[in-house]
Amino acid sequence: MRDRIADHLDRHDGYVAFSGGKDSLVVLHLARSVEPDVPVAFFDSGLEYPETYDYIRELATNWHLDLHVIPSVPTLLQVLVDSGLWDHTRTGRPVPDLQRVLITDPAKRAHEQLGPGELWGVRADESAARRALYTRHGRCDGVIARLDGTIAYGPIWNWSTSEVWGYAAYHHLSVNPVYAKLAALGVREEHSRLSHLIDGNHLERGRLTWLQRGWPTLFEQLADALPRIRQMT
Repeated sequence: MRDRIADHLDRHDGYVAFSGGKDSLVVLHLARSVEPDVPVAFFDSGLEYPETYDYIRELATNWHLDLHVIPSVPTLLQVLVDSGLWDHTRTGRPVPDLQRVLITDPAKRAHEQLGPGELWGVRADESAARRALYTRHGRCDGVIARLDGTIAYGPIWNWSTSEVWGYAAYHHLSVNPVYAKLAALGVREEHSRLSHLIDGNHLERGRLTWLQRGWPTLFEQLADALPRIRQMT
C-alpha cells in the first residue's frame, strides 16, 4: 500500500484530501509515512462542525502539516439561503450545481496549486454510490479518474469501518471529537459520518435532530437563515 501511495504521488504529484474524519485521517497518516511533507487540502464548505475547524488547526500544528484550506465559493450556507428553498416566505430559485460548488471548482483550484493526484479516504462499503465509484469501469484497484482532471487513489478503499478504527487505535491517532459527541447523543456508528452540517444525503437519519440537541446555539443560528430546518427535527 505504501508503495502504491509513493507511486501515485510520483506519477501525479498532488495532495491528501483531508476532511477531518477518521478515514481521511488514516490516509493522511499512511501518506505521511511515505512523504512526511505531502501537501494536505481541506475543502471548506463553510458549513462544517465547529470542532472540525479546531481539530484540523490543532492537527496541522502538532503534525507540522503543509495545510491548504480551499473554501467553497460561494459557501454552502450562502447557496442554501440564496435558493429560497429553506424559507417559507420566499420563492424558490434554481439551485446552483452543488457538485461544482463543493467539489469540482475547489478541486480545480487544488490542482492548480498542488497537482492532480489526490489521496482520499472514500471507502466502498460506506454506500452503494461509493461502491459504484470504484467498480464503474470494472476496476477494483482503488483509483478513480474524474472528469475534472482528478486522479484519485483511495488507499483504504476496500477497508471496513472496524479496520479503520483499529488502525487509528493501534497508532494512537487522535480523532475528531465530533465522533464522541455524536456517540453521546446516541447516534449509531453506521450513521456517525462527518460531513456538512446540512447534508441532503443524510437528513432522513435524524441529522438535524442531532445538531439541535448537540449544538443548540448553532442550530438556532442556522434556523434563522434556513427556517424550514425546524420542520425536519
